[in-house]
Amino acid sequence: MKVHVYEIHAFTEGEKGGNAAGVVIQPGVSSLTEAQMLDISARMGFSETAFVMESELADYKVRFFTPTEEVELCGHATIGAFWLLEHLGYLKGRQTLVQETKAGLLRIKVSPEEILMEQAAPDFGPILEPEEIFWSLGLSEDQQAPGLPVQIVSTGLKDILVPVNSIDALRSIQPDLEEIRKISEVNGVTGYHCFALASGHDLTQETSRPAVTACCRNFAPLFGIAEESATGTSNGALAAYLSAYGAVNGDASASLPASGTDEFDANKEAASPAMGEAMSFVQGMWMDQPSRINARVLWIEKSGETLDMDPIFNEENPQGEIQKQTWIQSVWVGGSAALSGETTLEI
Repeated sequence: MKVHVYEIHAFTEGEKGGNAAGVVIQPGVSSLTEAQMLDISARMGFSETAFVMESELADYKVRFFTPTEEVELCGHATIGAFWLLEHLGYLKGRQTLVQETKAGLLRIKVSPEEILMEQAAPDFGPILEPEEIFWSLGLSEDQQAPGLPVQIVSTGLKDILVPVNSIDALRSIQPDLEEIRKISEVNGVTGYHCFALASGHDLTQETSRPAVTACCRNFAPLFGIAEESATGTSNGALAAYLSAYGAVNGDASASLPASGTDEFDANKEAASPAMGEAMSFVQGMWMDQPSRINARVLWIEKSGETLDMDPIFNEENPQGEIQKQTWIQSVWVGGSAALSGETTLEI
């Protein structure tokens, strides 16, 4: 059987950079065995390869493989896959779709400017002691950003989010990949997502569009990835984390979709008018693969009742009684993409 693999760079910054993913779209993909998909992924050598197939539950089912194993979700491979579906004419003008993944059913929004993908509901895991984390990065504890914890967070894949106090410190990271692999394995995470908030920093050397929330670096040696130039799921987790800790002034309600639209509103009856934050992250600058990942965090506000998830804000009256609570309703990440190559393999 011949398998045609497209090389797509997702989360491109202008006409360059991004993160390469393999995408397989052809009849018979669902007949490939897990071993064959893993072999294709290993032979292509991308951090992830997406296999797009028919679904009984959604518009498409997508499976994601690193060179060493299958993962539940991959942000940049999703962006690449749906950009390619649109580019090849499969979508026939459809702008809102659902993909079936091992992380669940997730919505996709297609526009000429970008592909947006819904993330799984944020899961805020344990806060970790920073000492060994920073040591494994060649940094010291005093280079942790004040007021922000080292924490495991997931919107599809678990990562350790590592807040660094400056762009210079982020740039200077010298990762001990074996130590990061061990720590990742012990904590059951994909890897580290390190970031420094961009406010107050001159980013003209890092990006031609300096409207940036944070600069990021991502290390996942447990999955055979020394450093990754763009990671959608990690930045989705980061957006939820920054929103939950009130770490950015990213109010951008004018650029958020209106509450109640089918594309974005998972809980129409509970949502108030559109609220939330829009953020933009850059990654891969020091790998010569500059990437931009856009994120949106939408909120729900309710009074007098609760939802089956933890609130991120509680508003109390003077008597200390909770009057209003705010939850993260949904997290979306997106960006642009470009076709950079094609390969045919015999399996």
